[in-house]
Amino acid sequence: MIADKSIKELENSSVALTVTVTADTIEKDYQAALKKYAADVQIKGFRKGKVPVSVLESKFGKSIREESTFNTIEDALKEALTDVEDKYKPLSFSTPELQDEESLLPFEPNKDITFTVKYDIMPIFETPEYKGLKVTYPKVTLSEDAVNAEIEKLREQNAMVIDKDGAAEMGDIVTVDYVELDEENNEIPGTERKEFVFTLGSTTNFYQIDEDVVGMKSGEEKIFSKTYPEDSTVEGYAGKTITLKVNVQSVKFRDIPELDDEFAQDVKEEYKTVDDLVSATREKLQAALDAKLESEKLNALSEALLQKATIEVPQSMIDMEVEQSWKRYIQQVGLSEEQILQFLKFQNQTKEDITAPWREAAAKSLRLQLIMEKIKEAEAFPLEEEEVKKAMDEQLTEITDQAQRDYYRTMIEDDLRFQKIAPFLQENNTFVEGEEVSYETFMSETYGA
Repeated sequence: MIADKSIKELENSSVALTVTVTADTIEKDYQAALKKYAADVQIKGFRKGKVPVSVLESKFGKSIREESTFNTIEDALKEALTDVEDKYKPLSFSTPELQDEESLLPFEPNKDITFTVKYDIMPIFETPEYKGLKVTYPKVTLSEDAVNAEIEKLREQNAMVIDKDGAAEMGDIVTVDYVELDEENNEIPGTERKEFVFTLGSTTNFYQIDEDVVGMKSGEEKIFSKTYPEDSTVEGYAGKTITLKVNVQSVKFRDIPELDDEFAQDVKEEYKTVDDLVSATREKLQAALDAKLESEKLNALSEALLQKATIEVPQSMIDMEVEQSWKRYIQQVGLSEEQILQFLKFQNQTKEDITAPWREAAAKSLRLQLIMEKIKEAEAFPLEEEEVKKAMDEQLTEITDQAQRDYYRTMIEDDLRFQKIAPFLQENNTFVEGEEVSYETFMSETYGA
């Protein structure tokens, strides 16, 4: 069937496979197609199955040849892909695309056909050196201030909210009614708000009236003018002066418990003294810090490995990763995909607008995964039968069919070997403390973002 085939590597881990199909094969398939149609087609003046091939060919020969030849091309492609080297096999989610289809038409009798398809393959790259590297990670020390701050947070969380008889102060919780007034002191419809609760000093109210409410008592009403500067962040009010009527419904304060042994016991029964509470808090924060430092070491090593490797990730692989992220996004939002798309439409946005910023991170994540797979293959981490059996017993509790268990065993073994990569890298590379970073900065969600 195939007279010749060749493969050319392209950019972004894609290849062009060129195949030549012999004229004999094409004509043989064409004649078979003619006979099949002649047996099934019904043409006026002829009984079904009695249409001469010459008549059928004169009427429908061009379309039958086109259909037949494309089928021959498809069969030739399957044969060619079966024989190519494993590294040139197409990714499961990358469908070979026929190139320059128009240039092949019209198909001519008794003539070889050479066609080319393009598809993505698993990236081909040299495994970077992954042992004996020297990697720098930030130096971070748990400070007493951080421990004290955590204790204060516990006190705040255990505070009781109590009604206050006196005037409101910064930090108090107030419930207010407010409304804008016009020049005649008439209420402006649409600006009223009833029983709005906020903490003075938090500026979590639209008009930013924290300082204006300070000094007011429960049941007190106040009318005042407020001028917003030109650079005000209150939307629509920059440079404007308005009149507000504010009625304080209630004033409350947080009664923060004293830091004593009684408080420590309230936090946790096994704590008997303040020292127990402080010691346990320090241990908890240190454990969280140590875990993040270990993660940061691996992140730093990952960056070093990525810099040493040149990997062209194919677009289809990135598309698949982004699509998986999109599905996770849908689950997190808690709406259906249709609802999310409709909401985006109202905002003149599309799915692509949301997912476009994800593509760079997806490509980076895939490059790292590919490197880790190479390391796993190179090291061929041995597995103890006991650890495999334990994992199978934990994960396959409802599967008793031996064939199914054998199938999943391969997957479980692969996962267990993958889990050994991080400890192996930590043991075989040197990690050195570098620039000092404060505990608060390092533990923040934005660190490294």
